[in-house]
Amino acid sequence: MKTVLVTGANRGLGLEFCLQYAQAGWQVFAACRDPQNAQDLNRIAEQYKSIQVVTLDVRQHDQIDSLALKFMGKPLDLLISNAGVYGDSVGHGFGAINYSDWRDTLEVNVMSAIKLAESFKEPLAKSEQGLFVAISSLMGSVADNGSGGSILYRSSKAALNAAMKSLSFDIKPAGIGVLIFHPGWVRTDMGGPNGLCDASESIAGMRQQIEKFEMQQSGQFIKYDGTKMPW
Repeated sequence: MKTVLVTGANRGLGLEFCLQYAQAGWQVFAACRDPQNAQDLNRIAEQYKSIQVVTLDVRQHDQIDSLALKFMGKPLDLLISNAGVYGDSVGHGFGAINYSDWRDTLEVNVMSAIKLAESFKEPLAKSEQGLFVAISSLMGSVADNGSGGSILYRSSKAALNAAMKSLSFDIKPAGIGVLIFHPGWVRTDMGGPNGLCDASESIAGMRQQIEKFEMQQSGQFIKYDGTKMPW
């Protein structure tokens, strides 16, 4: 049975990843900050016994290390770094930036992803083809930015893209691949009700790209349907 670890698993894209991989027969480790109050996640975990809910606040690096220790000596086929925050808020654009919120956004959206890769390198390397997936956004594309705004979120996703590109080279000798996804504008709590696709469509597309991944694709920034995204 293949194994996947999903962060930010309690809602939105993370929840849908867990559901679809459980339906596909994978062992799913669903990580979130507050499992006790993750009602939707606990509901599908009751339905699919292959889902194991685990506690993880990606801001807390000691929690990442502790969780990784439970995987030592075992293969992890797929790690999906999905936990993220938007960070920006009304009234706190340029001229009134909340720098504390900016630091927190970078901590969650960028640094936690690299920490996960460092801590889980050994279990991913034990897989026949371990893959590290980062959920980014087209808003992290410098080339695509034609409107400005959302400085916190945009900068964090641009930094994530750069970090993941470097990671793809650093981790390749261990036989681990890296994919960076733009999931599309999805109708979720973060994406809002006006999104262009449902979570089920986005996740199905990303799973298809993951399934056919080859190492020469490592470090690519792609949309859920496989379209290459501009940096």
